[in-house]
Amino acid sequence: DPLCFFSLSLVVVTMDSLVESGWKYLVTHYSDFQLACIGSFILHESVFFLSGLPYIFLERTGLLSSYKIQTKNNTPEAQGKCIARLLLYHFCVNLPLMMASYPVFRFMGMQSSFPLPSWKVVSAQILFYFIIEDFVFYWGHRILHTKWLYKNVHSVHHEYATPFGLTSEYAHPAEILFLGFATIIGPALTGPHLITLWLWMMLRVIETVEAHCGYHFPWSPSNFLPLYGGADFHDYHHRLLYTKSGNYSSTFVYMDWIFGTDKGYRKLKALKET
Repeated sequence: DPLCFFSLSLVVVTMDSLVESGWKYLVTHYSDFQLACIGSFILHESVFFLSGLPYIFLERTGLLSSYKIQTKNNTPEAQGKCIARLLLYHFCVNLPLMMASYPVFRFMGMQSSFPLPSWKVVSAQILFYFIIEDFVFYWGHRILHTKWLYKNVHSVHHEYATPFGLTSEYAHPAEILFLGFATIIGPALTGPHLITLWLWMMLRVIETVEAHCGYHFPWSPSNFLPLYGGADFHDYHHRLLYTKSGNYSSTFVYMDWIFGTDKGYRKLKALKET
């Protein structure tokens, strides 16, 4: 339909113009260091809490409880503890990590100047980042479930057997460093434009919050995206003992499928469907 094509083209051109105007303002008023470190931190905090806090509201009010995966709820005290610990770790671990990473990204070729990368380049790079992150996260996560590392590091994240969105980043500082490595290794290899890095960070945060949200809605991405894990897949991981949990994948579940670490989950799902 020529009219639909014209309308879509107009939307794309308008979006490109808005993005370029906004980016021009940012690079004119702020330095590369301010954008890459402080800007990234503000963006991360905004996306993380705006996407995660609604699930606390749903759990406390009981709204949409028919879509909740587990019947158990977290107490307000447990939720408050999670938020307080997150703020401490974000300011004392995440922010310094972002600042320390800046010289590495500059060395690897990160840029913030014009021209902005095309949507094709951005899409290809982000797809690559998801693949790399899935691979690194899967093996690192399996290692974290060995006896010593689970007891001394990863058990902090598993304090919440009934996860909610914000528990996605509730973890031991050593695990935060590992997760940071899994997330930035792809961008570090390609030296992307900062706008690509921001988009990748936003998508990764939204994905991990959704995976820990504790709800499986009809509109959940796992109902539409092939091989996407989502909340139902990851909730199973939190409910079981560390030696038998499986479901170690990050975003997409092909690593668990290849190595057979999702057999228990698939059996349980098959039983529910019958």
